[in-house]
This record gives sequence, C-alpha cells and structure tokens, in this order.
Amino acid sequence: MKSLFQKYKEFYKRNERYVTGGALLFGFILDNFTLTRIDLKFDNIVLFTYLAIAFFAILFINFYEEGLLKSAFFEKIRFISPLAMQFAFGGLFSGFVIFYTRSASLITSWPFILMLVVLLIGNEFFKKKYARFTFRMSIFFTALFSFLIFYIPVVTGSISASMFVLSGVISLALIILLIRFFKFFIPVRIKKSKSALTWSIGGIFILINVFYFTNIIPPIPLSLKEASAHYYIERTTDNNYLAISEVEKWYDFLIPNNTVYVSSGEPVYVFSSVFAPTKLNTEIFHKWQYYDEEKDEWIESNKIGFNISGGRDGGYRGYTVKSNVPVGQWRVDVTTKRNQLLGRVKFEAVEVDREVDLEIKTL
Repeated sequence: MKSLFQKYKEFYKRNERYVTGGALLFGFILDNFTLTRIDLKFDNIVLFTYLAIAFFAILFINFYEEGLLKSAFFEKIRFISPLAMQFAFGGLFSGFVIFYTRSASLITSWPFILMLVVLLIGNEFFKKKYARFTFRMSIFFTALFSFLIFYIPVVTGSISASMFVLSGVISLALIILLIRFFKFFIPVRIKKSKSALTWSIGGIFILINVFYFTNIIPPIPLSLKEASAHYYIERTTDNNYLAISEVEKWYDFLIPNNTVYVSSGEPVYVFSSVFAPTKLNTEIFHKWQYYDEEKDEWIESNKIGFNISGGRDGGYRGYTVKSNVPVGQWRVDVTTKRNQLLGRVKFEAVEVDREVDLEIKTL
C-alpha cells in the first residue's frame, strides 16, 4: 500500500506545471493583498520569512547531497526542499515587484522592474538551474540585496546614496559569511564553484550599483500617491488642501483631461502626495519643464523643493506654483534629491477661449 508521501510525490510529478504555476499565481495575488506598507512589521516579517525559507532550503539541499543527512525522513525533506526554495523565491520577487512598482516611474525604472518581473515569472522555469549551487546563491544574493535596498532606509529613517552603499556592503558581507559557512561542511563543492560564484555575485553587485547610480532603480521606499495640476490650491486650517479644478467629465478616466486654460499672468499649481515610511524625513522637488518645439527638447524652467515627513498612509501632501505660465506643453517631474523620478504631471497650457466650468475639491 502506497504511503501518503508516495501518493503526493506521484501527483506532483504528474501535475508539476499546474501545481507550481498555480502556487506562483496564488502567491502573487496573496502578496498584493497582504503586503500593504513597506514599513509595517508584518510586511517585513513576511519577507524575512521568505528569506529564511530560501536559506534553510539551500542549506538542507547541499547537506543532503553531500551525504551529511541520511534517513528516510531526510529523503522526504529533500524532495520538499526545492519546492520550498522555489516558493520562497517566488514570494520574494512577487513582493519586490509589488513594492518597487509602487515607487517606480516606468519612464526611467523599466529595466530594473523588468529584471524583477523576469525573476518572478522565470521562477517557474528555473527549477533545473536551482540544482546548481552557484545559481541558488546568486538568486539568493539578488533577493537579499533587493530587500536591503529599502529595508535599511526604513530602519535608519534616511534615504541617500550612503544608505544604498550600506545595503550593498551588508549584502556582500552576509553572502560571504554564508559561503564561508558552507565551505566548512562542503569544501569540495565550494572550491569547484569559487570562480563561478565570484563572477556571478560580483556581476550582480555591479549591475545593481549601475542601476542605482544611473537612477534606474526606483526611489524606494518613497512612492508617489497622487499628482495633478490645478488652477488654485490652498491649505486650510484643519490641514486639508482645497483645489480649484475643471469639472471632471464621466469619460475623463478613459481620456484624462490634461488641459489647463490660462490667461496672461495667471499661475498654475501642481499638487503631489508622496508616501514615506515612518521616521523618514527628506526633501522632494517639483521640476517645471516646458517643451521647446524649435529645439525639440524639454527645458527646465523652475526647480522647487520642500521637505516631507513619513508615516501618513495617503502620503505627505504639498504643492508648488508657477506664475506667468506661457501656452504650450508642460510637465512637472516629482523627484528626489538625487533626481530619481517618482512621477510626472503633464498638461497643456491653452489660452482661455471659452468659459471654463470649475469646481472646488478636497485633495
């Protein structure tokens, strides 16, 4: 009579594609509902748990293959370990896609987001490669580095190039310690993989640094909640913001109205709401730019900064104003000190030629 484990093993082998694919989809949907704020303890515990599962799965697989663990019980765990490792990597990169895309402007960050999506979707096709020690450790290092990029700023309450460098140094130190730990138990395998490990982990480290210092990595843990152009904005005594805007039409969600009607000397206001974790205070900027048709390029007109404080779910609200806006195409980039793009407001300034229906709304 077949044991429960044997039945499960046979079922898995017959339906492997559907089981792993369904688990990946379920994990991504679950992460979308459970991972809500990058600075919440629960969210970070979830990601720490995924890292721990991946680490122990890698540990057990290598110890078993080296013959350090021998018994029917360990054989069962050996069968489950690759699934656990794949599940953990899928959960990690699912979480990273969710958090990084919330902070990203795809205009500049698409290469890094694409890399995360490839690692998430590719998790389904990497099962054979997971058998290689170098590949396991390289994916684990990528996950560890990607996690620390936003976890260090959350803990320190500071977002800067030095915090990114610190996250990279800690990631390298941890992966080196882990490899040295493995070397004590599986020295032959480590010796064979030494060159490949050095090139692979070193290459990943350099690539992520290039992504960061060319502003391809999103300014995580900051994220733009809202940004819009208005005719007037005022902060009220009860700490709300009132804006005068054109009355929205029912079809604006399909084709957004990006037109602002101006007359000589009238200003235009741009509002933004930027989420930052609790304890994190920093400065963001509104870069006002107009399109020069003769030069066929965007020309910066003003760069106005203001400080934001973290902790508010809806983000820290603020606005900038520009007087005497000439007619033409305009855009306002919401950026960090390092010129990382959080988001962009685009509008066309048009000379008033009709009566404009306006309304007051609370932002």
